[in-house]
Amino acid sequence: EVLVALGAATGKELWRVDFPKRFGVPKPDFGFSSSPLLDGDSLIVQAANSVIRLNKKTGETEWRALARKADIMDSGAFSSPVMATLRGRRQVLVQSRTDLFGLDPKTGEVLWQQEVPHYRGMNILMPTAWGDKIFTSSYRMDSYLFEITAEGGKMASRELWKNKAKGYMSTPILLDGYVYMHLANQRFTCIDLRTGETKWTTEPYGQYWSMAVRDGKILALDERGQLLLIRANPEKFELLASKEISNSPTWAHIAVAGNELFIRELNAITAYRW
Repeated sequence: EVLVALGAATGKELWRVDFPKRFGVPKPDFGFSSSPLLDGDSLIVQAANSVIRLNKKTGETEWRALARKADIMDSGAFSSPVMATLRGRRQVLVQSRTDLFGLDPKTGEVLWQQEVPHYRGMNILMPTAWGDKIFTSSYRMDSYLFEITAEGGKMASRELWKNKAKGYMSTPILLDGYVYMHLANQRFTCIDLRTGETKWTTEPYGQYWSMAVRDGKILALDERGQLLLIRANPEKFELLASKEISNSPTWAHIAVAGNELFIRELNAITAYRW
């Protein structure tokens, strides 16, 4: 669990944070998999069995929240924080290995908490906001839509529906009131966010997908080096094109910048034009 800041022009190291050393915790059993969230002059990251806000210029700790015990069921985090505005309040959405949280980005204060059913703490997906609601899916469990409420100045969460679709590692795409998600059984599914109804489910594809969306089309990269172009159509699955772009593993998330795609395979990085 080490985070390093480099100068973009020179590659020179500016600062380094060794989270276990700074906070006196053991290295997590499953390693470090959270992506830092940039928020103004700060970075927010799930590390050291907690959520931490750092000054992006110095690496100094601004606050630490949700510190958890360091056992194999609870240590580390598989998800990454995201920023959203729910019920008019800007907040950091955090999925720990067992619960969803809304945190005040300035102080780390817990605004609300929602337990998410889980199998051995395997809650992996980034929480995805849809209006004042949050969609998530839990490994070997179900998919859920939670609504955030605000009454009397106090925020809370309640479950609106659940669906038997079982997500794994791939954060889904939410578009026009539908969620498109790759499942633990390697199938791809579409769910109506308003009702929780499954619209369609495909035959198996790769074990893992990373996805990007543009102009109603989903670009999906699996770990075998297969790149798929899919129309986001809730009525039927439409595979528009597919291409093998690597013969070595491609577990890293696809990166999109304008019309360029960056693919990180096992021993190289390649740029393509979309």
